[in-house]
Amino acid sequence: MTIRVLLADDQALLRSAFRVLVDSEPDMEVVGEASDGAEAARLAAERRADVVLMDIRMPGTDGLAATRMISADPALAHVRVVILTTFEVDDYVVQSLRAGASGFLGKGSEPDELLSAIRVAAGGEALLSPTATKGLIARFLAQQGADDEDRDPARAERLESLTVREREVLVQVAGGHSNDEIAERLEVSPLTVKTHVNRAMAKLGARDRAQLVVIAYESGLVRPRVE
Repeated sequence: MTIRVLLADDQALLRSAFRVLVDSEPDMEVVGEASDGAEAARLAAERRADVVLMDIRMPGTDGLAATRMISADPALAHVRVVILTTFEVDDYVVQSLRAGASGFLGKGSEPDELLSAIRVAAGGEALLSPTATKGLIARFLAQQGADDEDRDPARAERLESLTVREREVLVQVAGGHSNDEIAERLEVSPLTVKTHVNRAMAKLGARDRAQLVVIAYESGLVRPRVE
């Protein structure tokens, strides 16, 4: 199955480089290019994109607003947004995750990392690795001074819908562990873990694992800390 990729960046040179790389792969193709967020949101629907490589800072409608637009559209529930960033400690990046982005990708990443990120995002996983995403979110939230007063009570209330096992799995997901690692820790099968993860996402309204990590921190289930 071919992964349909949309490129959203105001720099034409970068888009051209990404297009050449993506189109060189047999399992993916570039279905459109956008120079601002509004165009990206429109093309994501028109071109039936699976993954959007989204620059954060663009003129006009920026990447954050575009991510929110895509995430808010039920018809685009399958679309995964990968934020292109320099990994700066920036509240903007955290807001992007909260808005529905699946994770981060550094603009200085190697070509293989970019291609892997697209495949991982298309599969509904967090980017680039659960550990990296968890570490970034934890650091950002900690630097924002996330304490008990900052916890989202609505998020905390929704956690009550989870079973004890689903909470345990959510904690492990927020800890940056893969399904196989969680299965070993909890002494269950990877398929059972996947089922619990999917149920937790459905109950909490999370698009993917990256969103589960954010919810775990915002609800207070897991406390952010700087290593």
